[in-house]
Amino acid sequence: MAAVPQTDREKRKQISVREIAQVGDVVNLKKTFNRHLHYTIVKDRNVATPRDYFFALAHAVRDHLVGRWIRTQQYYYEKDPKRVYYLSLEFYMGRSLSNTMVNLGIQSACDEAMYQLGLDIEELEEIEEDAGLGNGGLGRLAACFLDSMATLGLAAYGYGLRYDYGIFTQKIRDGWQIEEPDDWLRYGNPWEKARPEYMLPVNFYGRVENMGDGKAKWVDTKVVFAMPFDSPVPGYGNNTVNTMRLWSAKAPNSFDLQFCK
Repeated sequence: MAAVPQTDREKRKQISVREIAQVGDVVNLKKTFNRHLHYTIVKDRNVATPRDYFFALAHAVRDHLVGRWIRTQQYYYEKDPKRVYYLSLEFYMGRSLSNTMVNLGIQSACDEAMYQLGLDIEELEEIEEDAGLGNGGLGRLAACFLDSMATLGLAAYGYGLRYDYGIFTQKIRDGWQIEEPDDWLRYGNPWEKARPEYMLPVNFYGRVENMGDGKAKWVDTKVVFAMPFDSPVPGYGNNTVNTMRLWSAKAPNSFDLQFCK
């Protein structure tokens, strides 16, 4: 007689815990997951880590976004609706995997696909880093506005800064709080798409030189390049996928050897 599973994890191995998924959706997700594991992560099941499985699943889910994302932008271009541009210093988007699966209606299919592959989707969801783009109320409010506008089908865009580090990672040692850098981009971000072709120069410092006739020129500046990274913002239960564009600071191509002396 087989032993009765005792823990929640053992029970989840016996049966998928979410609603029944369509067979075709599950088969396609398994194929997409394995394709990304092999060709994007460049690993197989013999050497892959749980983090590799998370990235393969994230890329598989992202594939379901891309077509909707492009079609949404094409629709905005053709119909030219009024647009909303939401500028914020923070966008506390949280973890994107579970939110994206729910909004696209593929959560049960992903759950079943991972179950058939012998993986626990809840463990993979816990591996995702919280995007270090906000601190609290302001950033969460901005993220909620982006989600809501996508769900309402509004032509909306979020603009902000792509912070390399979050506020800090908190640890408790001997009863005291210890702050450590929140390197949330250490392993990369599967949801964003770099757009180096749209990089722009931003000038700092310098001085204003009077050119006469009421004209002036800004000279002797220090240039920093701003490179945009686009992330999809899917609406719930529709095909709308809006864009959040975050700008990252990059050094200019020129290199001053004087700083090395």
